[in-house]
This record gives sequence, structure tokens and C-alpha cells, in this order.
Amino acid sequence: MYEINKNEESFYEIKGSKFISYIYNVKNIDEIKEIIKEKEKLYSDATHITYAYNVNGIKKKSDDNEPSGTAGMPILNVIDKNYLTNVLIIVIRYFGGIKLGAGGLVRAYTKAATDVLNKVEKHELKERYQIEIKTNYKELDKVLYLLKDKEIKKEFNEAIIIKAILTKEEIKELDNNNINYTKKDL
Repeated sequence: MYEINKNEESFYEIKGSKFISYIYNVKNIDEIKEIIKEKEKLYSDATHITYAYNVNGIKKKSDDNEPSGTAGMPILNVIDKNYLTNVLIIVIRYFGGIKLGAGGLVRAYTKAATDVLNKVEKHELKERYQIEIKTNYKELDKVLYLLKDKEIKKEFNEAIIIKAILTKEEIKELDNNNINYTKKDL
């Protein structure tokens, strides 16, 4: 898997329709929601605000009222074909008066996503592990603080179970703070 090195934007026009593309390196779903909300405010007059993302294997796409499968899926295909993770691509469309048809929309959204991706560098991800921490309420704040920028899953039972995906370097931080965990290779 690969990550991108920076955020970038791109512009593409076909038959009067304007496509503004953004690519972001993201770490969690909350960050994605904030970016999308920001773009919806900034481009409130846009015809469509479409996107796709992959964050640690969690994927989502949106056609934003374009015909089904003509916007979000082509963007997600660009992400998948480039083996990207921790990435969000947003494509904003202003309709230019000439319908592109389903095939034309797929090509246009694919090109818009590819153009913005071509403006950034990709780097291979470091070795990563799925970790599971069993903790109690007393230690919970400490664990959550150490994992504050990570996408985590929490289960509250007799013990609190927290799951996350971390690199070797991030796991060392758990070791340095005497946090017990189990890990599996990804």
C-alpha cells in the first residue's frame, strides 16, 4: 500500500463542465468529514461534490446525485488501482450545459481523479500491525491519548478493548508507556 506525500488540487474542463479535484492525505474518518463539510460550504453553488476514500481499508464513495456508478466509483477505482490508503479524493463539478452521458462521466471523473493524483508523490507504507489493547477505565484516558490521531475501534465489556492499526514506531510508543497489547501482522 502507498500513501501520498501532500495535499493537492487540479482543474479539468470538458464540454463546458468544470471539474475541480482535491487529494488529501487523511488519517481518520472525522478528518474526512470535516474536509467534505468545508468543500460543501466553499462550493455550495456546485452541481455535484463527489468523493471517494480509503482509510486503513475503510472505503466509501459518493456520486452526489450523478447517475449511479459514474462518479464515486471511478474515483475509488483510481485509488484502488494505485494501491492507496489514507487518501481522500474529492471532485467538484460545475455542469456546463452539455450532457456527457454515463461513459463520458466515468471518463471525466477518472481523468479528474488521475490528474490530481499525478501532482503528488506516493511512498510505500511502513510495516503495519493490527493491535488490540485490553484496558480498564483507569487507564483508558492514557491509551486514548497515545492513539489520539488514529482510527480506533472500542468495545466496552468487562474490560475495554481498543483496536487500531499501527506502525513499528507507533508501537514503540505503547512500549515506552508500558501499555500491554497483542499484535498481528497485516
